[in-house]
Amino acid sequence: MGNFVKYLKNVVTLEIDEDRCTGCRRCIEICPRSVFIMAGGKCQITDIDLCIECGACEANCEFDAISVKQGVGCAAAIIGSMISGGEPECSCCCPDEKTSCC
Repeated sequence: MGNFVKYLKNVVTLEIDEDRCTGCRRCIEICPRSVFIMAGGKCQITDIDLCIECGACEANCEFDAISVKQGVGCAAAIIGSMISGGEPECSCCCPDEKTSCC
């Protein structure tokens, strides 16, 4: 595994349905951050906080075993605020309020 920086903790939307996983290893091949390993013939997450929610794993899983909301959450809010010059706004902790955990 590479020596990757972790960004925000406990905000990643990545999930695996182990019942759907066939152990094809496609997620391991495609993930740019080495988030996945094989254990017991199934895909497992090594460290969820390494995930950058790029969506490559979900897009390449032929068995719909992986889901991730691409481009959402705190990381997207922070990047968006840097581009727009405004305050970061996300809905990962306070969906009914105009406050943000970012």
